[in-house]
Amino acid sequence: MSSEGGSRAVARERWVVRPEGVRLCVAEFGDTGRPTVVLVHGYPDSKEVWSLVAERLADRFHVVLYDVRGHGRSSAPRPLHGGFTLEKLTDDFLAVADAVSPERPVHLVGHDWGSVQGWEFATVPRTEGRIATFTSVSGPLTDHFALWTRERRSRPTPRHTIQLARQRAKSWYIGVLHVPDLPERVLRGPLGRRGPALLRRLEGLPDDGYPTASFTDDAVHGAWLYRDNIGPRMRRPREDAVAHVPVQLVVPTRDAYLHPSLYDDLDRWAPRLTRRTISAKHWVQRTHPDQLARWIASHVTAHEDAAAPRRVVAPGPHSDRFGGRLVLVTGAAGGIGRAVALAFAEAGARVVAVDRDGPGAARTAETARIVGAEEAWAEEVDVADERAMEKLAARTADEHGVVDVLVNNAGVGLAGPLLDTTTEDWRRLLDVNLWGVIHGSRLFGRQMAARGQGGHIVTIASAAAFLPSTMLPAYSTSKAAVLMLTQSLRAELAGRGIGVTAVCPGIVNTGITRTSRFAGVDAAEQQRRRDRAAGLYARRGYPPEKVAEAVLRAVVHNRAVVPVTPEARLVHALSRLSPRLLRAVARLSDRL
Repeated sequence: MSSEGGSRAVARERWVVRPEGVRLCVAEFGDTGRPTVVLVHGYPDSKEVWSLVAERLADRFHVVLYDVRGHGRSSAPRPLHGGFTLEKLTDDFLAVADAVSPERPVHLVGHDWGSVQGWEFATVPRTEGRIATFTSVSGPLTDHFALWTRERRSRPTPRHTIQLARQRAKSWYIGVLHVPDLPERVLRGPLGRRGPALLRRLEGLPDDGYPTASFTDDAVHGAWLYRDNIGPRMRRPREDAVAHVPVQLVVPTRDAYLHPSLYDDLDRWAPRLTRRTISAKHWVQRTHPDQLARWIASHVTAHEDAAAPRRVVAPGPHSDRFGGRLVLVTGAAGGIGRAVALAFAEAGARVVAVDRDGPGAARTAETARIVGAEEAWAEEVDVADERAMEKLAARTADEHGVVDVLVNNAGVGLAGPLLDTTTEDWRRLLDVNLWGVIHGSRLFGRQMAARGQGGHIVTIASAAAFLPSTMLPAYSTSKAAVLMLTQSLRAELAGRGIGVTAVCPGIVNTGITRTSRFAGVDAAEQQRRRDRAAGLYARRGYPPEKVAEAVLRAVVHNRAVVPVTPEARLVHALSRLSPRLLRAVARLSDRL
């Protein structure tokens, strides 16, 4: 089975019976001889919420899902009141762990209330030795939440006050769930019947049969998770709730119920903490199963083998966002492309370095592995060759998965008057600068859209796209076309969760001047002008690494157009405020 999903794993079902008569429905996937990963669902869910992730993990691990008591096919305690305490949920987890992995500790993953439970399991002494690692998704421990709230109330700085207000707005439903009989009446009425469709619409979930038919009962019974635990823990939180296992934290930045500031200072509760950040809503295991499965697998593998390296995430900027992501960069043998590839590598990404200079791409991939890439590969491809790009896209998807970030960087330079520029000059320039971007964006963009889990496309355009020029008419035209193509594609893909950015550098010290062509001059003059341009760029001294930093920031913040270098920002501003002035500058430059 591909790690990107596609085929369905076959579940083996068993029942774990608790002393008070609660029967827990457990599903298992994969080889029981492999490391066991236990996925715990939240509210108002059942174990099926994890089905997409389980499919992607089952070829490498023994994957276990179970319906928390009162949810899915597991029976509810009688009476409900007092039957959902974290202490009893811990007993359930230990019973499941003993049944599915009696001799080895399990790797625990929890979402929402499954994560709240997971924090409990990972911090109480009686589970020591039964849990190997914990991955938390969208759910803090109630004790941590209580202490976080208490600290902000005791120190009401403007920042703390805003954080409290934001989280209170997101937690409005907790008070409603505490009102006697109200949730039951509402959930068993029209809202409960319409709940699954409403949830799919609000969260952007695929219409694939989830939420399941047990949604109403899950929501009604699950209300007791809040009633049995929130009040007591908020009043008397444990102040020694420190995780005794390595913890991976996954924070969806668009979560409607939890603000990212809830995890401030979490390092004190989880000394061995790895942070991940994803631009997603609350039900990330349904909307982004590929990435979540990859992070879970990486965390498990890194800690399963005692000889494996302990550094899971590279120390570079934005490693929480790009760790494990697949990034493909064209024109990666040198200059801006190489700098971008290495910046993503330092953030722990998996990098595909593409260039028609095969040995140069291989050097970039080798360096990427050294500086922190989880994995790195080199591909010798000419972006102007449509057939070669089609093969690259198919090969990349088959061998590494769908690309998460595409950087269309490959480009060539061409200077000289328009009247001296030949048809062959135009064809060579547009084949790389424009058609290369078209090929990459169309092929990899289609894969991102078909996967339905978002992504980002970056195009390295140029400040020349804003600036009329008698010296660079063909080059400016190619980059202006790229800029418009990128902005149009951004509008087209916005509804699919795919960001698109045009990054527009000015004068950057790269090797492009050494390979640029100058129209209408002989070979000797061609070389003289190249040397002069290279000297100008070297004296300017603006490094490609700064462009790479701008690329990563642009992806994180999903920026539309990012001018880089002071002159690029100035020209961009003038193109919007006074295009007439730029046309006058172009005419003046003709006389210089």
